[in-house]
Amino acid sequence: MKHFRETIERIRKRFADQRTYYWIFLAVLLVPNLFLCLTEPMPLFGKAALILVPGAVWMALLAVSRKPGNIIWCLLPVLVFGAFQLVLLYLFGNSIIAVDMLLNVATTNSGEAMELLGKLAPAIVGVVLLYVPALILGAMSIRLSDRLAPAFRKRNALRAAALFAVGLGAMLGARMQDPAYRARLDLWPVNIGYNLKLAVDRWERGNRYAETSKDFRFGAVSERSDSVREVYVMVIGETSRALNWQLYGYGRETNPRLSETEGLVCFRDMLTQANATHKSVPIMLSAASAENYDILYTHKSVLTAFKEAGFRTAFFSNQLPNRSFIDHFGNEADTTVFLKANAMAKGEEYNPYDEVLLRSVDSLLADTAVRKLFIVLHTYGSHFDYQERYSVNDIHFRPASYESVNRDNRDILMNAYDNSVRATDELLHGIIGRLAAQPNTAAAMLYASDHGEDIFDDRRNLFLHASPIPSYYQLHIPYLMWFSPLYDSLWPQAHACAAANSGRPVTTNVIFHTLLSVGGIETPYRNDSLAVTSPHFTVTPRHYLNDHNEPETLDRIGLKPQDVEMFRRLGLDYPAPETESATR
Repeated sequence: MKHFRETIERIRKRFADQRTYYWIFLAVLLVPNLFLCLTEPMPLFGKAALILVPGAVWMALLAVSRKPGNIIWCLLPVLVFGAFQLVLLYLFGNSIIAVDMLLNVATTNSGEAMELLGKLAPAIVGVVLLYVPALILGAMSIRLSDRLAPAFRKRNALRAAALFAVGLGAMLGARMQDPAYRARLDLWPVNIGYNLKLAVDRWERGNRYAETSKDFRFGAVSERSDSVREVYVMVIGETSRALNWQLYGYGRETNPRLSETEGLVCFRDMLTQANATHKSVPIMLSAASAENYDILYTHKSVLTAFKEAGFRTAFFSNQLPNRSFIDHFGNEADTTVFLKANAMAKGEEYNPYDEVLLRSVDSLLADTAVRKLFIVLHTYGSHFDYQERYSVNDIHFRPASYESVNRDNRDILMNAYDNSVRATDELLHGIIGRLAAQPNTAAAMLYASDHGEDIFDDRRNLFLHASPIPSYYQLHIPYLMWFSPLYDSLWPQAHACAAANSGRPVTTNVIFHTLLSVGGIETPYRNDSLAVTSPHFTVTPRHYLNDHNEPETLDRIGLKPQDVEMFRRLGLDYPAPETESATR
């Protein structure tokens, strides 16, 4: 008992000394850097700089006040970003907080966030146990009568200066080891500040879209007369990866209806140009691409092109508005409905399955007086939480209920995910059936997912999407086209070209031009070399839009050997190594 009391007394004395708080706070501030040293591929000197430079800065700052608790509370934003960084590492295994990740936070609604956070208990508990006690200790430090001695503060300020100088030398060494090394990219939290600035700039540019695009015109006209009714439907999928589609060789019956559908063209080698919805969907719906993404801020969408050509246009979404370009483009339509937002405006709880979109399609198809109709449907598809994307009556693969997300319950997660793919299968089958039933109507449907998903597929244990470095599972997506018999009889070339190009490597930037081609829309912005329904379609090197909105070829975006192996195993086009290319 005496030993216990002595131990308690030693602890009490220790926490009555501001120096204890100083060193604890320094350690807490360096936790993200320590983890990043283990996860990030950078030269040895870069790892040294990752500890030395921020460590020196924190040492100097903590010595500014006689009570270091004042400084730790002033650094609350750094702690918040530290917690964010650690959760990101838990999810994706590596990489700093990306620009897209920051924008995802701004464009993700609270419902989506709660669905995800509720399943990430280990990561949330970990950061709470790290940072909340640090803030409590900060308050204790502030209340203490003890002060850091001037000699201690001066001594540590000098140590910080020396470490900073050594850190700068390490940064120079890192540049010599890797010419691509940059503090704004590789030094935490400098890189967070840089990415935050880029995110704010993009957000502000997006908010000015109405002004910067107001004078844009496609000069679009229809190549076809009104003698035949035309209906075209573009279905935007969500988080659906090709690997889990029966149409793409998956061993499970995830597409029982589409597998029996005649006239369906399935593109085997389609990749998304971005793994985040707020970037991938605008690429689908506009002339913007990874190669020229900045035109997004001045150009309008394919909905405006169809409208200029005399089509009645409609945009129906089963997702909430998120203040992104998806909202801007949707609002260009003659009819724009965000189903959940309308219900919430009435004070209703509403989280419908995608099948509710069929009612919106039915209401438009019923008006046969409309001779030209273009509809865009934005689904919720297979977005996490998977088990929320279909009704209990549509559970095919069991068990499909889970309370937490981890590698151990991957089979259950996969069951739920595959059930969501079956729900998409049913939706698309329903749309095709409705279009096929329209009398004297030339119709076509296009479907593409915005991106794929990681579901603990290999030893990396990656989960979800929108990671700073994508994986094969996030890139390879389903892309389907269907043409009605009347459309085929009137314009058979489109179907024939689509079928001929269905095995060729493509990316989501072909969708905009393909829609214009399918709809017979003539405009200077239509490029038939990018339309898979045109005999002029040309295969070009594929690019991915990186976090800083720069186009990069697949071999430059950081794909790991496991990803390249998946490309090879599935027969997908992938850039050959330079040594291999040289021998060909």
